Amino acid sequence: MSSSTSTASISDALDSLGLPGSLHGIGALRQGQRAAGPVFTVTYEPVDEHGGTVGDFLDDVPAGAVILIDNAGRTDCTVWGGIMSETAHARGIAGTVIHGTCRDVAVATGIGYPIWSVSRFMRTGKDRVRVAAVQTAVTVDGVTVHPGDLLVADDDGAVVVPAARRDDVLEIASRIDQVEQAIVESVRGGATLAEARARHGYHSLQTPGEGR
Repeated sequence: MSSSTSTASISDALDSLGLPGSLHGIGALRQGQRAAGPVFTVTYEPVDEHGGTVGDFLDDVPAGAVILIDNAGRTDCTVWGGIMSETAHARGIAGTVIHGTCRDVAVATGIGYPIWSVSRFMRTGKDRVRVAAVQTAVTVDGVTVHPGDLLVADDDGAVVVPAARRDDVLEIASRIDQVEQAIVESVRGGATLAEARARHGYHSLQTPGEGR
């Protein structure tokens, strides 16, 4: 995968193959972030009378992985804070994507640790949520994500590529990048946008079946 392959191009490639993968409602904590790597999944659930823990799973995350935390989209308590950002950054974890909320934004920003989340909110998740499962399949907005799938996140959000289709998707995404650059060059050369798009087949780039 090119270091510059965007989530937009990957999303278009997934569309052309009829595959879901774009994680709706999850955005970058700050602009200029990027992360890509095999996904490490974590599922949270509400606590009961037995309580529970938050975040010790970090001891098991390998360097280079992107953590995906599913807290069912809850925004009333956090599942990621400053201690976790500091620890993940020190261990070379590529980034964290949260179907939920985070806090201690200044810490993550200060050390340059990349986070994507539904929102930010300061109230702790202690005694409110706990880790229910690690490295099992999770479903976010209809997208089922398996441990080891490729997760890519940038300014536009986060997208997941099934491990078994990684090469197909990234090949199509690269071709999409090339076509879009060719359109820009054509416009710079004097073509109208309509002419450039028609010449390079822009309107069928993400049409299901066209990328197969």
